[in-house]
Amino acid sequence: MPGYETPAPQAAPVKILIAGGFGVGKTTMVETISEIEPLRTEERLTAAGVGVDDLDGIESKAVTTVAMDFGRLTLTDAGVVLYLFGTPGQERFWFMWDDLLNGALGAVVLVDTRRLDRSFPAVDFFESRGLPFVIGANCFHGEQQYTAEEIAQALHLRDPDTPVLMLDARERADVRDVLVSLLDRLISSAEPGEGPFRTAQTAMRSRAGRN
Repeated sequence: MPGYETPAPQAAPVKILIAGGFGVGKTTMVETISEIEPLRTEERLTAAGVGVDDLDGIESKAVTTVAMDFGRLTLTDAGVVLYLFGTPGQERFWFMWDDLLNGALGAVVLVDTRRLDRSFPAVDFFESRGLPFVIGANCFHGEQQYTAEEIAQALHLRDPDTPVLMLDARERADVRDVLVSLLDRLISSAEPGEGPFRTAQTAMRSRAGRN
């Protein structure tokens, strides 16, 4: 696949998880920001999933991630490379989340406010394991009828300072802003001198100003 034959430049690795419920836009988010052709493990939904996979509100969805998505974003000027792992959203694949958690420094929890109840397991997962995360409210059809404060309240976030950001997972600038917010959060929780977070955040802000 394009990009896989060329190793990433020597850089400090930062593993980030992109998590959330079924059909919230995780694969799209990874595709939008990745500098290489993303690795996808999608399969078509079939009749075998009837009564197992909840398609309420996303009846047009035809494929689903069965293992993970993978993308990469290298910040050359900062000497940092972000490795993005999209988790499977269906309940029957949640057993894989603990494996994907290994080595991760933070997470983005994508939510669809039309189906907010599907987001509680992801929030609970990261809160119980103490992994820093931010909430990304995917604005389907470019619309979002709730404020960040209303979404945070509805999710019953344990940490009231957990950032809640609006984004369109198809827009590179939106995805970049969410990742910058996560890096901000990692910096605030990092010990003094933990440089990869700070240099990554500086580089992404610099890119934002140029694009």
